[in-house]
Parts: sequence; C-alpha cells; structure tokens
Amino acid sequence: MVRRYYDLPSLKALATFEASARHLSFKLAASELNVTPSAVSRQITALEKEIGDRLFVRFAAGVGLTSAGQELYAALARGFSTASEVVRTIRGGTRAKNVIIGCGDTMTSVWLIPLLPKLWARHGDDIIVDHVMPDQNYDYRNAEIDLRIRYSFGAWPDERSEFLFDERIYPVCGPEFASKYSGLTAELLPTVPLLHEDWVGPEWLTWSGFLRTAGISHSGVISGRRFNRHFMTVQAAQANQGVALGWHRLAHPLITEGKLCRITDVELPAPGGYYLSWAENRVLSSTAELVRDWLLEMAAEERNKDSNSSTIIR
Repeated sequence: MVRRYYDLPSLKALATFEASARHLSFKLAASELNVTPSAVSRQITALEKEIGDRLFVRFAAGVGLTSAGQELYAALARGFSTASEVVRTIRGGTRAKNVIIGCGDTMTSVWLIPLLPKLWARHGDDIIVDHVMPDQNYDYRNAEIDLRIRYSFGAWPDERSEFLFDERIYPVCGPEFASKYSGLTAELLPTVPLLHEDWVGPEWLTWSGFLRTAGISHSGVISGRRFNRHFMTVQAAQANQGVALGWHRLAHPLITEGKLCRITDVELPAPGGYYLSWAENRVLSSTAELVRDWLLEMAAEERNKDSNSSTIIR
C-alpha cells in the first residue's frame, strides 16, 4: 500500500473538521457540507482516533476546541485560505475583486454604504463589496467574511483588530415627541416613555447603566418597550414612540436629516469603540487588504474631524 506523501488524514476528514471547528457546531458543519450531523460526528470521531488525540470537547449545547483542536484548526484555516486565494487568482474574473464585509445593519446603512463611493472613485468600481449582517457577534466566525466592523472592546480569539473610532451616547427621539416634551430635563428622563435595548452584549450600554453613570436617580424598574436590535429601537424613536439611547455614529446622520432629535443635554462616552478585524489564520486577498487599509484611512480622517470639533461630555 502506498503511503500518503504528507502523512495526513483524508482531505474529506480534514474539511469536515475545519467546518466543524469554524462553526463550533456539528449541525452547522453538516448543513454546509450537505451531510447529516451524525455523519459529521462519525467523521470527527474517526479523525480523533487516527491522530490519537481529542479535537473537540462535547457540551450539551455544542462543542468546543481542545488545545490540539485549536492548533490543527489554525493550520488548516491558513492552508485552506491560501489555497482559496490561489484558486481565485487562477480563475480570475470578478471573484478576485470581491470583498465580503460583516457589519451590523445600522452601521452598514448609515456609515459604510454612504462611504463606499469614495472607495470606487479612488480605486475603481470593479471592486465588489458584499455585505453580511450577522445577528450576533459569534456569527462573525463565518470564514467567508473577509473584514468585520463592529462595536466592542476590540479583542476576539483568532482575530487581528484595529481601532476605528470611539463612540458617545445621548438620548434621542422623534420630532413630534421632542415638541410634546419640550423643556424636558435629564433628571426627568425616567418619567417619560423609554425605548430599551435588551438581550445585547455587555459592551452595549442600557438605559439602566446610562442613567446610573449620568447620576440620574430613578425608583424601581424602568418601564418602556424593549427591543433586541438597534435599528428597531431607532425606528420606534423616529415614530415618536419614546426616547432611545442614540449612538452618535449611527444617530447623527438621522439627526442631520431631521428624522431624530436630541433631547436633554446629557451625553456620555461609550464604554467600547468600533473596530475593524480580520481572521488571523486566513490570508486576505490583495483587494481585501486594499479595502482594509482604505477603511482604516477613512476612520483616521473621522477621528481627526472629531478632534477638531468641540464636544461637551457630561
């Protein structure tokens, strides 16, 4: 029997492992590979037996990588990414110019999309930017995403990140609501209908944390409607249904258009910031590198504009 040149398990087994490790889910890997979850599980078990070490820790709610699994995944991710880029280059065509950016819906619509014409004006309109809007941060593990823009503290496993800009937060509402509550002070905010964003990450400031940090006292539970997506909260505020916490980068364009209004003079710096990140174990295409560098340049220009404008932080 002829021995495999690289002494590796079968490519099928390695591809099954890579998909499972990327998703941290046998079920999602099975869906991607068009097989059953039990087939994935059998393939992983056979692979672990062949190499003589456990690659996954099984939990009731999913799986996690062991240290051996993390080491193997890092190597495979680099190798598959490099091979993918070579194949794209050989194929040529438009795919070599495609860049997939993962970014939240509101940030995409109010910041990224209006900015893109500047990219095409400088580098040509043959660069195709595709958009993915994950529901939660963990969805950004998708290996098809080249670049990720998100608000957080800037550290993620197996990713490199660069700071884009910081954020500040202030109450906003629709024009009719602002007219109805003209003269409202910060201290009276707990007495008006508030629009809450719950079920979000720890870096996302809620009304309770905002009021506490601003030194505004309130008694008991703060009532009001609740949402788990920022764009829905903003839509409710535009519809004059209450006061939302406005994140300046996302709210300012709507304020400029007259769709939102600031209400009261209270304003706080956000605990986190916006970051651009990409997979540490994946080779970026030359086009993705170009877009990455351009985004960092645009963010630097925005930070410079911020430093030249006076902002009152209470």
